[in-house]
Amino acid sequence: MGAPVDAALARHQAVSAVALAILILIAWVWLLWGAGMGTTPQPSPMPGAGGVDPMAGMAMDAAAPSTAGRFVLTLAMWWVMMVAMMLPSAAPTILLYARVATAVPQSPRPASGSFLAGYLVVWGSFALLAALLQLQFERIGMMTAGSLVLQSRMLSGAVLIAAGLYQLGPLKNACLRHCQSPAQFLTRQYRPGPGGAFRMGLLHGAFCLGCCWLLMALLFVGGIMNLAWIALLTTIVAAEKLLPFGRLVARIGGGALLIWGATLMFA
Repeated sequence: MGAPVDAALARHQAVSAVALAILILIAWVWLLWGAGMGTTPQPSPMPGAGGVDPMAGMAMDAAAPSTAGRFVLTLAMWWVMMVAMMLPSAAPTILLYARVATAVPQSPRPASGSFLAGYLVVWGSFALLAALLQLQFERIGMMTAGSLVLQSRMLSGAVLIAAGLYQLGPLKNACLRHCQSPAQFLTRQYRPGPGGAFRMGLLHGAFCLGCCWLLMALLFVGGIMNLAWIALLTTIVAAEKLLPFGRLVARIGGGALLIWGATLMFA
């Protein structure tokens, strides 16, 4: 590679890295400010226990938005939360894409923004389903807008057990293998141009979704706006994808979730 190309690649990677860092920082700051829900995030007394302060969230209840407004805020909260939780572990793949795209002969300029857009569309779809499920739980009284945590120990335990079994299953392993091998993924799936980058972002996002969707469902158990729980799940996701022993982390986590779920349901 010539010096001008190397310099252009270095600039593109630096700009991409800074942009990703700013996006992640904005997402976390927005969560710290309550994600527009009108209440300050608070840890749940015990994830999955359903014990909450009845005074929690009174400020939000007192100024509750319309049904449509509530849906928009809930969807935005989930989507930004997915950005905050998933983008740190996806950033290395996005930056590697820029290097691969530049190294391909006669390839157009790397479209890192298109790759990122495809990735975020996948998690936006998950956010939409999660938001609809949350609002349905609130409607039937299994969750309150103030606590944002499931009130049923049995359902919480069932979610934990389902997540534990999935952590130990073949689909989790297959999706995690793709997430742990970004170079192999990009070599096999590379397509030039913005359209190709968007397609790769969608595909990579699909593998990440297959790897982590039940871990994200644990937000219903530990508290959707419980920042300590969000940070813990983010750390687990990053460890699974980025560490050499990530599969071991997944298996240990799966076993712990099975024990926790069974204890919650039957203790």
